[in-house]
Amino acid sequence: MRKNQSDVPAVPVIQVIERMFSLIDVLASREEAISLKEISEKTGLHPSTTHRILNDLAVGRFVDRPEAGSYRLGMRLLELGNLVKGRLNVRDAALGPMRELHKLTQQPVNLSMRQGDEIVYSERSGMQVVRAIGGRAALHLTSTGKLFLAADDPARVRSYATRTGLAGHTRNSITQLPALERELSKARQYGIARDNEELELGVRCMAAGIYDDQGKLVAGLSISAPADRLDEGWLPKLQATANEISGALGFKDGVAAVATPAAPASNSPSTGA
Repeated sequence: MRKNQSDVPAVPVIQVIERMFSLIDVLASREEAISLKEISEKTGLHPSTTHRILNDLAVGRFVDRPEAGSYRLGMRLLELGNLVKGRLNVRDAALGPMRELHKLTQQPVNLSMRQGDEIVYSERSGMQVVRAIGGRAALHLTSTGKLFLAADDPARVRSYATRTGLAGHTRNSITQLPALERELSKARQYGIARDNEELELGVRCMAAGIYDDQGKLVAGLSISAPADRLDEGWLPKLQATANEISGALGFKDGVAAVATPAAPASNSPSTGA
């Protein structure tokens, strides 16, 4: 029978494994090689014990010895890390957290990624509101698209506006560069972006970014809802869910909590996306 994560011990039950983890953590804390004496002091292990474990780790290339009596992390860890990174998949990491967010909100939760000047909807929990999975929309008309534009420098945003002409879909669509730049400034400030019935009348949404291990924005997580039912109380959970997915992709710092911006007034009593 498969065990739950909660069944896994918080610390290793084999003492030498626990000591090995401690040694690796000390080596990871410094860019340069560390002497055996300092490693022993930082871990609280006897020098002879420290020496034996480090020598065994060196045999497996988990630790390097650039010179006698000093140690640093080995290339084997880089090789394994690259294997793990290559197997990480945004969609796989997002599916479980997306389902939980959908249960909480009872509204569609979307995972979207950038392809050129468009957002592509790659996964959804809940019923379809506007775009089906695989559907596309212009960056400036969507909450996730605005996150990607906000991550660009001003020159790239101006180039996007020139290429696309900032064509609109509804009376709420942002079709002028100064207005778009103001919207992107708010996205940078608060770490979230909104679609206020700009892609489809009656559909509003809010989005938070998903980041990889290098801190690069790789996707956006958004909640869609009828325009009169988009609940600002969902925003902290949306951000927490996006942070959870980012963490699963190797992003360590998470997105800092920020002040919540005032929600824009809805111009329609119908639905939101």
